[in-house]
Amino acid sequence: MSEDMKKIAGVMGWPISHSLSPRLHGYWIEKYGLNAEYRAWPVKPEELAKKLTALKSDCAAEEAVFRGTNLTIPLKETAFDVVDTLDPSATRIGAVNTVVLDENGGLTGRNTDGIGFTDSLAEETDVTTLNGGTALILGAGGASRAIAVALADLGISEIIICNRSPSRAESLAGHIGDVARAAPWDRRSFLLEKADILVNCTSLGMTGQPPLEISLGGLKKTAIVSDIVYVPLETELLKRARRQGHVAVDGLGMLLHQAKAGFEAWFGVKPEVDAALRAHVLDGLKGY
Repeated sequence: MSEDMKKIAGVMGWPISHSLSPRLHGYWIEKYGLNAEYRAWPVKPEELAKKLTALKSDCAAEEAVFRGTNLTIPLKETAFDVVDTLDPSATRIGAVNTVVLDENGGLTGRNTDGIGFTDSLAEETDVTTLNGGTALILGAGGASRAIAVALADLGISEIIICNRSPSRAESLAGHIGDVARAAPWDRRSFLLEKADILVNCTSLGMTGQPPLEISLGGLKKTAIVSDIVYVPLETELLKRARRQGHVAVDGLGMLLHQAKAGFEAWFGVKPEVDAALRAHVLDGLKGY
């Protein structure tokens, strides 16, 4: 690869119009003066393998080089069976959120969601207080897998997974191990009295999606509430949590921090997450 060739990366999902990733990576590209571009590609799960292959030749036709892509809903688990090589981070989580083209032209699947979640949480609270505690996770998709692993690494002693599809919750609990168990979706409000942290990993509450119906009345006053949704930034769940005095962590921090490792792998620069970046990305939320 010639060093003077433009490097192309991006984000894939279905839908993808809501993604703030192009704004985020575009900011870094400009900040560090790179000959690079970050795009958004709408891709259905059944089209993922074909699209990844096509981008190598499509970018070459532009006299550019395809470096990789981020993956969002619903592609994180689909990619697990599509990439050539799996990084240990993806193997442990069972999902891929970052694809990197290696020196031999192969595609390596990584997962940076877990560290993104932990780094975001650490900006708002002392994560060591979660050691020995209980987590309630809503949802059982790719992000749920990453967050469950991250919480286990923080020393959480019990992870309860509630999902609208019981079989997916049971599958995820089995993947995480003895620390995790599945619980019925209709028990989610009742389980809050045990939780030291509640994390919404579903799309419920996202702009254009149905609301998340859950009663926070039984939640411990010391509990943390996190929502990985960032459109809108302040979901109804977070508004209610703040009114009750809980530490509330929005989904934007996770988006910003999970992006660091992919950017460095694609473009060769380790980027910084700071107040200016957050303000820039937040500006892109206007109108949602």
